[in-house]
Amino acid sequence: MVTKAQVQKILRTCDDPELGVNVVDLGLIYDIQISKKGFVKVIMTLTTPGCPLLDYFVDTTASKIRGLKGVKDAKVEITFDPPWDKSKMTKIAKDQLGLD
Repeated sequence: MVTKAQVQKILRTCDDPELGVNVVDLGLIYDIQISKKGFVKVIMTLTTPGCPLLDYFVDTTASKIRGLKGVKDAKVEITFDPPWDKSKMTKIAKDQLGLD
């Protein structure tokens, strides 16, 4: 069975094409749910509600998760509650972007 750690690891290969930082370190991943049958649901947000890359993020993250051994299917749900802000970023992401 796939683990949350494996899903997080693969999502670290999914970068925001505008920022060049992965979705995990940006703090865009809010929850990862895995069923015993291998279905994965990721709840994530975007930096802004009007982000033009919504389809890119949904398609890319789901596709990467589906490539993991033991995953039957993956669904990505976008939410803006709570809204994203810079405090959700890891130190790594802040350093990459030159933020304090």
